[in-house]
Amino acid sequence: MSPDPAWAAWAQERQQRIEGVLAAQLPPDEPDAPSLHRAMRYATLGGGKRVRPLLAYAAGEVAAADPAVVDAAAAAVELVHGYSLVHDDLPCMDDDTLRRGRPTCHVAFGEAIALLAGDALQALAFEVLARGGLPDPGRACALLAAASGVTGMAGGQAIDLGAVGTTLDLARLETMHRMKTGAMIRAAVLLGAACGAPLPDAQAAALDAYARAAGLAFQVVDDVLDVEGSAATLGKSAGKDAQQGKPTFVSLLGLAGAKARAEGLRREAHAALSPLGSAGRRLAELADWIVLRRS
Repeated sequence: MSPDPAWAAWAQERQQRIEGVLAAQLPPDEPDAPSLHRAMRYATLGGGKRVRPLLAYAAGEVAAADPAVVDAAAAAVELVHGYSLVHDDLPCMDDDTLRRGRPTCHVAFGEAIALLAGDALQALAFEVLARGGLPDPGRACALLAAASGVTGMAGGQAIDLGAVGTTLDLARLETMHRMKTGAMIRAAVLLGAACGAPLPDAQAAALDAYARAAGLAFQVVDDVLDVEGSAATLGKSAGKDAQQGKPTFVSLLGLAGAKARAEGLRREAHAALSPLGSAGRRLAELADWIVLRRS
């Protein structure tokens, strides 16, 4: 499916916008900058699809939010995402050497600096969110913390590590990925909406249902691409899940079954947006992009 030119222009403008926001929030790029500062910029800038910031900007439009305020939410979720990638790639986790088409942070800077860079990116995320001008910064920080912690990304990663070499049933696999991947995607949507005026209950519930479907769809497609993609197209090592004996949607459902599950989640995401009318257009387009992407 060819992307709609208006959608492509909208996405590109916001991808460029968040790149500038992130560059301004990170430690400055100076000739004598400490290696920690350089590692933080290396891990964050110049790559990635920026799915989470795009979701935040799209949800902010639903709530008629000031884009300058959404900048803080978008940057915060991307900084947490960046930290998670740095830590996931470490030898004690997934032990990967390629990320976004270049050496992983620990390969480029060493394990100790990479670990500290991840820690510092997470701390910076909460600093940016707390002083970003959101109507309720305390609530926003609590939402991001929950998505990052034991009931979200960190908890999901722990389940993932413990599941290597085992078989999970579909319910347990989906629970793991709703925590590991879906929680931060949901946070991006809810934080974007939290930058504007409070939404009616029906619209708030619609955003939550959409985010849950889109977040799980993202991981299902990742599992498919790990089988069908290559390092050149993905910018990271392909086939790692099978090599490490990780349970995936493909290992459980088969390739065709995983693709069908992703398409079902795409339809679920679209259906959830119906209470938003035309205001949900960009979110619907993002659901399409998440499921139909090739990298």
